Amino acid sequence: MPGASAPPAEPGTARIAVDLLGGDSAPAVVVDGALRSCRADSDLHLLLVGPSEVADEIIHALPPNDRDRVSVRGARRAVGMSDSPVSGGRADTTVRAAAAAVAEGHADAMTSAGPSGAIVTAAVLGFGRLPGIRRPALAAILPAAHGPVLLLDVGASIESSPATLVQHGLLGAAYASAVMGLSAPRLGLLSIGTEPGKGDHPRRAADVELTGRALPGAARYAGLVEGYEISTGELADVVVTDGFTGNVLLKGVEGALGAAALEEPPPRAGVLLGIGGTVVVCHGAATGADLASGIALAADLHRRAATAAMCDLIRSES
Repeated sequence: MPGASAPPAEPGTARIAVDLLGGDSAPAVVVDGALRSCRADSDLHLLLVGPSEVADEIIHALPPNDRDRVSVRGARRAVGMSDSPVSGGRADTTVRAAAAAVAEGHADAMTSAGPSGAIVTAAVLGFGRLPGIRRPALAAILPAAHGPVLLLDVGASIESSPATLVQHGLLGAAYASAVMGLSAPRLGLLSIGTEPGKGDHPRRAADVELTGRALPGAARYAGLVEGYEISTGELADVVVTDGFTGNVLLKGVEGALGAAALEEPPPRAGVLLGIGGTVVVCHGAATGADLASGIALAADLHRRAATAAMCDLIRSES
């Protein structure tokens, strides 16, 4: 029951709240993803948030010995892709109920393929923001020739003020250090050229502010980078841009990788950074495999205590 005290988590387990009604093809692909994730990780516990008849489909498909790893929180209202982001604040929606379950201690992290704006609203209401962070950022890892590159923001906010770009740079540097394991990550700012003064006002101002600034995790600011340099990973491990540009770029990269069929496209899931909880956001068109990857990522971030580690790194530089 909402508001009830949560039972203690077992050591080594990860309890993930899963939004059963989030995504273009929900609940079918979410059912598929939940089943895949349960079969792949015996220490995973799922809290299925949605209609009980949908949750029962997952539970009955599991071997009897695994069914006690799945519990249900009833919620029947989905947030549609065309709905306002404020819909994520409604208590009767699956995305808000999932965030509430984590905030109350009934789950350790949450995964949803619903609209990113509604997920951000639910997450901020449920967990609050990290110190000094005004707008959360959605971060995704892209494959690159010299190692993976973290790109943010890819859709949590379309604002591109200098302050937001700088704050997202701090978040990206902290994530690269705490989760990607980079000892001195290189931070780049996406622009239309690498020469000083290139780009619009927000990027020019952010470039000046980031230059010489102490960054979390011993990161260093590598300056302006262009779009093609993301695919090499030679100049930066973390690239910051506004959510509009980042979302367009991310989908372009996904499409190019899929069309070329040269390698497996990256899982369509990102991490919501800048909030006091662990939230993984899957693409609205995610497949069952994508959802399973998102659930696995949420479990991994919880086991690493990633949010607490990032918070410590950001506070150390504030």
